[in-house]
Formats: sequence, C-alpha cells, structure tokens
Amino acid sequence: MTHEPLSSAAHVIQLALTPIFLLTAVGSLLNVFATRLGRISDRIHVLKKDGRRSGAEMQRLRVRSKILDVAVTLAAAAGAMTCCAAITLFLGTLRDSGHVVTLFTFFGGGLVCAAAGLACFVAEITLAGRTLRDEDEPD
Repeated sequence: MTHEPLSSAAHVIQLALTPIFLLTAVGSLLNVFATRLGRISDRIHVLKKDGRRSGAEMQRLRVRSKILDVAVTLAAAAGAMTCCAAITLFLGTLRDSGHVVTLFTFFGGGLVCAAAGLACFVAEITLAGRTLRDEDEPD
C-alpha cells in the first residue's frame, strides 16, 4: 500500500499555505491603512468644522491620504498576486507541468508590493508625526 499520491497532495497543500500567510499579513496591513485614512478624514472634518483650515496642515493631510492611497493599492496588488501564486501552485500540480516562473512572479510581486506598501505607510506615519509636532510649536 503506497501513500505517494496522498503525500504529494499534502505537500502541495503545504506549499499553497505559505502564500496564504502573506495574504493574512496583507489583510492586516489593509486594516491599518484604512484606520489611518479614517483618522485623516476625521482630522479634516474637525478642521473644517472649527474653521481652522491651516494651509500647511491641510496640505499635509492631502499628501498623507495620497500616500495611503498608494499603500492600499500596493497592498491590494500584493494580495491579488499572492492569491495568484496559490492558484498557480494548484494548477501546476493538477497539470503536472512547471509553472515556476509564474509562481515566482506572483509571489515575488506580492512581496515587492507588500514592501512598497510598508514604505508608503512609513512615509505617511512620518508625515503625520511632523504635522503633530508642528501643531505643538508656538506661533
């Protein structure tokens, strides 16, 4: 009694789970990005309501929201590429052909997009800190 087909299927499932861990991390990043965007929106509403439309602060809030737009787009692309990597694993096994280049393109692309999204997040957080520091400076 040989268990080779079962062992092979288990190995494919193990390989397919690896990209899913990245997908979980990407989902967490998107949640953080959405929270940050909500805070920016709240701040803009407070400034408009109080009539304190500081040009410099409003400009920074606009830049922060644009950076977050890029971060969200990159994280979403990372998620999509990660899903494609998992699908490629399954398709490659089902068709018994080599999809190594496609797999590395999707998974590598997912990693690059996740890293770029994190870089945008760092830029946005830095800009947010600068805005807060400027608020504390005496006029």
